[in-house]
Amino acid sequence: MSINYSISDLAAEFNVTTRTIRFYEEKGLLNPAREGNRRIYRPADRTRLRLILRGKRLGFSLDESAEIVLMYGSPGNNRRQLERLISRIREKRIGLQQQQEDLTVMLEDLQDAEKKCLAAFGELGQKRPAETGN
Repeated sequence: MSINYSISDLAAEFNVTTRTIRFYEEKGLLNPAREGNRRIYRPADRTRLRLILRGKRLGFSLDESAEIVLMYGSPGNNRRQLERLISRIREKRIGLQQQQEDLTVMLEDLQDAEKKCLAAFGELGQKRPAETGN
């Protein structure tokens, strides 16, 4: 006997709205069976939803997640899916590391500019502005 899920079951389990799940269905990422107006989600749909949400948490776009999710269940023991996922993770990590380096440089530049501005205040004999904490 196969376990099935309602849209409410999945929404509660993954802490998302039913609207979110319907959105993924409209995008073709989930394909529930129907009993009248009722959606019946299979374990494969549950796994796809989990993968979509994991991709979102990792910073993947919906298109990037969809590319991986749509490979789910493909022949080859999901090897192709795993290879693609590893590739996407590596690309994302490299991009984030570059952003981190860029942010470090920007923060150093801002700190340097602030020091110069504060020194200019001192040269003008002006009281230094209070820090705002931002």
